[in-house]
Amino acid sequence: MSGTRIPLVATALAALLLLTGCAGRAQSPDVEHADQQGPTVIGTDGSAESRVVAALYGELLTHAGQRVRVSATGYTSPSATAEAVVEGRLGLAPAYESTLLRTFPGGGALPGNMAATLSMALPVGIEALPPAAAERGIVLAVTRATARRHGLHSLADLRKAGGRLTLGGPASCDPDVPPPAFLKKAYGVTIAPAGTSATADVQVLRGTDPALTRTGLVVLADPRGVVPPEHVIPLIAAPDADPVATKALARLNPVLTTGQLAQLVSSVKAGEAPARAARSWLRARGLLT
Repeated sequence: MSGTRIPLVATALAALLLLTGCAGRAQSPDVEHADQQGPTVIGTDGSAESRVVAALYGELLTHAGQRVRVSATGYTSPSATAEAVVEGRLGLAPAYESTLLRTFPGGGALPGNMAATLSMALPVGIEALPPAAAERGIVLAVTRATARRHGLHSLADLRKAGGRLTLGGPASCDPDVPPPAFLKKAYGVTIAPAGTSATADVQVLRGTDPALTRTGLVVLADPRGVVPPEHVIPLIAAPDADPVATKALARLNPVLTTGQLAQLVSSVKAGEAPARAARSWLRARGLLT
C-alpha cells in the first residue's frame, strides 16, 4: 500500500460529516453473547457478501477442527457486527478497513501501515487479522460506450468530458464515496452528483457488485487512492484467535480476490445457500478435502 493511502483515507473519513441525504448506520439488537468456552460465534451483516464470507470462515475453521456456530442475530451493517465482536456478542465477523476506522476512530494513521493503524484503533483484545486480496470498496465505472467516447481509463480521464458527466448509482450514498470536491482536488475533475440515479454517466458501485460483470461496465482506475480501501478482514476476539484458527483463516487471503468474491456474491444472490457456495468454492481450490 502506498505511503499516500492513509492520509487520503483519513481526509475522506473526516468528510463524512459533510455528506447528507443518506441513511445512517442502523444498530443491531443486543440479543446474543459469544460463549468463549464454546464454539466461535460468527456473525454477519445480512448482505450476500457478508454471509458468504462468514460461510468461508466457518468452513475453514471446521476443517481445522474448530467448533463454530453462526449467530442467529440479524446484524444490520458491518459496523454493527464489528461492535458486536468488541462487545463480546460475537467471536468473529467479516470486516473492512475503512469501515473499522469509522466505527472505532481512536488511535492515529500510520502512512503505508494499515495493520498498525487498525491495531491502534481497535480496543484491546480485538484483532484485525491479515486481509484477503478481495476488496468490497467503492468503484466508479462507466459503460464501454462512454469509455470509448471520452477515452476513459482512470478517474483523471474524466477531465476530458469537460464537466458534462454526472455521478450516481446504487452505492452513491455510501460513506466511502469521494465527494465531488475530493475528485476536483485530486484529479481536477468536475462532475455533477446525480444521487442514486441509474442513468448517471459514472456509476458508483461496490467492487463486488455482480452488475459490474453482468453489464460489462469499465471500472475507472484510482491511481491517487482517493477511494479508501475496504479489503475483507476477519475481525476476531483474542480468545478465538488461537494459532490454529488464525492459520486456517489465513489460507483464504491469497485466493479470495475481488473477482472471486463477486462470483460468490452473484451465486448467493441467485439463491444458492452461502454454506453450499462456500464449500464448493473452497473444494474447487483445494482448501477443503
